[in-house]
Amino acid sequence: MPDSSSLLSSAPATSERFVQALIRYGLLWVLALIVVFFSVAEPAFLRVGNLFSILQSVSIVALLALGVTLTMAVGGLDLSIGAVAAMSLMIASYVMVVLGWGALPAVLISLAGGALVGLLNGWLIVKMRVPDILATLGSMFLVIGVQLIPTGGRSIAVGMTLPNGDETEGSFSALFLALGRGRLWDVVPVPVLITAVVALAVWLFLERTRIGRLFYAIGGNEQAARLAGAPVQRFKLLAYVLSSLLASLGGVLLAARLGRGDVSSGNGLVLDALGAALIGFAVLGAKKPNAFGTLVGALLVASLLNGLTMLNAPYYAQDFVKGLVLVLALMFTFGLAHRAR
Repeated sequence: MPDSSSLLSSAPATSERFVQALIRYGLLWVLALIVVFFSVAEPAFLRVGNLFSILQSVSIVALLALGVTLTMAVGGLDLSIGAVAAMSLMIASYVMVVLGWGALPAVLISLAGGALVGLLNGWLIVKMRVPDILATLGSMFLVIGVQLIPTGGRSIAVGMTLPNGDETEGSFSALFLALGRGRLWDVVPVPVLITAVVALAVWLFLERTRIGRLFYAIGGNEQAARLAGAPVQRFKLLAYVLSSLLASLGGVLLAARLGRGDVSSGNGLVLDALGAALIGFAVLGAKKPNAFGTLVGALLVASLLNGLTMLNAPYYAQDFVKGLVLVLALMFTFGLAHRAR
């Protein structure tokens, strides 16, 4: 029989292993429990159409969250992503509806506008030494104001009247609308496919390339990375440009889904994207920004909100639920990790 001292020594080890497993797999278990609970409460939750509806609803938020993940990797934070997405939505709509140009110019000009905002953010942070939160907050307000000027603060729709009294003659092309409404093999929404490809690219970039590892090195200790010869300023600038480009892509897909330039469509995107990126810290015990965790975070929140909607939960409870999930995720990441040490 084992003596009492061996039993006592094994108890702390067992407790430590349990905490480590909870830190590593806790969020995945939460996601699995959410799926099981809503599947039992509402069998329609597991229908293929509803599952793809969840994926489509989360695709744009996930794109923005992946951009935030890149800036977090270098120790920064981009608060302008929601405004950039809304700006790209308005640019794409303006190019097609007001100017009467095609889908390709609309997409390219939107992405170029996003890249310019990323360059502005990077310049403010890297060259002007403005703290990242203040710099991106300032550019957020700047972009929100700029996008409203051409239409006098109104949304863009086919046949609308411009501030000068002219009526628009352009329209959204079928090719452009397919970016937001099309389905591959009549099943997989195109935005879901685009988000999956981008997520894989971001994961490979951060985890499998030298530049990605340097991103993490800069985020972990910028001074040490600089002394080691890493081009810190260049890579931080790159992170903010990539973040804005992904936000622009999200705005283009949102315009293609809505078929109009809605001035209020980007209002809630920034908080959802930040929440998904922060939840990602807790997935598989990463304790760092990562593409896989960001996707899981976005999917977890989207599944929870979809299930609550199917159960006719009040809409005003959604922000509370998102906040609760975020707080629990941060507890998994930092509170339990500190206890385990």
